[in-house]
Amino acid sequence: MPTRLLLLLVALLGLLALSASTAAAEYVPGEVVVGYKNGAVAKVETRPGQSVPERASELRRHPKVSYAVPNHVAHAAQLVPNDPYLNRQWNFIGPYGIGMPEAWALAETAGAPGGQGATVAVIDSGVAYERYGRFRRAPDLNRSTFVHPWDFVDRDAHPNDREGHGTHVTGTLAQATNNGVGVAGAAYGVKIMPLRVLDDFGEGDALAIAKAIRYASRKGANVINLSIEFGPWVVAADIPEILSAIRYAHRRGAVIVAAAGNYDPGHRHLVVYPARAGGVIAVGATTRWGCRSSYSSYGSDLDVVAPGGGMPAKPTTPQEAGLCIRRWGGSIFQETFLNDSVRTFGLPRDYRGTSMASPHVAAIAALIIASRKLGDNPDPELVQAHIQATARDLGRPGFDSRYGWGLVDAARALRCPPLTAC
Repeated sequence: MPTRLLLLLVALLGLLALSASTAAAEYVPGEVVVGYKNGAVAKVETRPGQSVPERASELRRHPKVSYAVPNHVAHAAQLVPNDPYLNRQWNFIGPYGIGMPEAWALAETAGAPGGQGATVAVIDSGVAYERYGRFRRAPDLNRSTFVHPWDFVDRDAHPNDREGHGTHVTGTLAQATNNGVGVAGAAYGVKIMPLRVLDDFGEGDALAIAKAIRYASRKGANVINLSIEFGPWVVAADIPEILSAIRYAHRRGAVIVAAAGNYDPGHRHLVVYPARAGGVIAVGATTRWGCRSSYSSYGSDLDVVAPGGGMPAKPTTPQEAGLCIRRWGGSIFQETFLNDSVRTFGLPRDYRGTSMASPHVAAIAALIIASRKLGDNPDPELVQAHIQATARDLGRPGFDSRYGWGLVDAARALRCPPLTAC
């Protein structure tokens, strides 16, 4: 990864609140900024048929005018990496993505390109992170990205993915970026701690998960991502070891993020564990159009939503009418296995779910921590509060059970003052 990435200045129409014609210009059409010798500054409009340069030149000849210049338009700095399939990542760059181009630029300006300096533990099915036996490293993952790997299924130091889920989740977090290959990663500069707790069939037991959470905390993970879910019938009393491990990691300063669940129709109002636990950011899923995904669990325990793709839910409020249109809501494209082979990689089209939404939020947490947006070693509660405060409100105004505090926004999280939407 080059030390410095190319920063391109492009227009963000929504952020600048300008018309399309304004964004295309280098200055506001029809306006001149005039500074008078008495210190006053005013905006003066052009005359009919007169260009801005002509009006500025005319005003500069006035004896009381100190200067007259076009009202130049500033543009939000964005990093646009050269990954050839970035255009498929609506979840990063689309109108209901998480604002990554600006966030990448802001993180680099803060001295933390791609979240460099933070460590994220991925507790999942493992990661295709090394060449070992029959396994191969995913071509679009950096060799130096991985620290403290451990397999809690086979009890060894080689948590190689057999299923594909964990590699996909890791791609959303830390895919190599601006390398001319594949797609990008939201927090491409972080260290990943690959911890395997799910077997070849994507199943894992509570004790292994609890051990992995404690291990991640002891090894210094700043963020822990849990794109895993228990059945909606599992209650707190059934998994005391996991809840204890979550409290342990939370006390030691780890931000814990988990998938809200892909609900069973009979339990659609129930965020599942471990996302439902206290001290965990519960993440639901949205489509490329900003609607809650039809499968995404929701309820009072939901905190935020992030892109997960799939079909939209049926609108239930006037605010959802323009979001929940009946069209395919996209998949999340990241590199993982193709054709059930641990040696063949690509960008499969069938990954969608709250598992895919969760790492978006984990990546934002890592960017906040690495950039010191909230100071050194911020408390997990502060990081969560800032992510929620800078989320884009969807659904009913304020918190609601279908979208939580809204769609997370990496750009706003790195741009806005602490705990403030801007």
